[in-house]
Amino acid sequence: MPEPAARTPSTAPELILAFDYGQRRIGLAVGDTLTRSARPDSALQVPTGDEAPVFDAIALQIKALRPARLIVGCPYHADGTDGAQATRTRAFAAQLHSRFGLPVELVDERHSSQEASARLKELRRSGQRRRRLRKQDIDGGAAAVILERWFAGERTAEVVP
Repeated sequence: MPEPAARTPSTAPELILAFDYGQRRIGLAVGDTLTRSARPDSALQVPTGDEAPVFDAIALQIKALRPARLIVGCPYHADGTDGAQATRTRAFAAQLHSRFGLPVELVDERHSSQEASARLKELRRSGQRRRRLRKQDIDGGAAAVILERWFAGERTAEVVP
């Protein structure tokens, strides 16, 4: 009986880890290319002036999940120009790439936090969520929105080298 054809990396399902980068917290979400679904994972607190513990926590996530690539939400203004946080976000994305050697892509994150907040409020109104909303929940939800946009093909032309 012939061996089944090996899946090429481009068609094999991949696990993807997404980030909603902020100066106080970084929201995380995980998803896969097979189901093209994303779920909020957690939010990491960013200690003032020291991002080393954040990268240690991200390293643990990467070791546990073994994602194929990383997605980072990049803040743009309504007219498409860079938002105030864009430079810091690109530096964060570059650090992810240099520290972990994984491909990193940027996705437009405009209004992702508002969308995540609206979704979470609706879950609470419908009774599917009992716990009150915390900022960490919104950050993780925003990362899931960013990842869903990536799955939908809403990608910027920016790939971190």
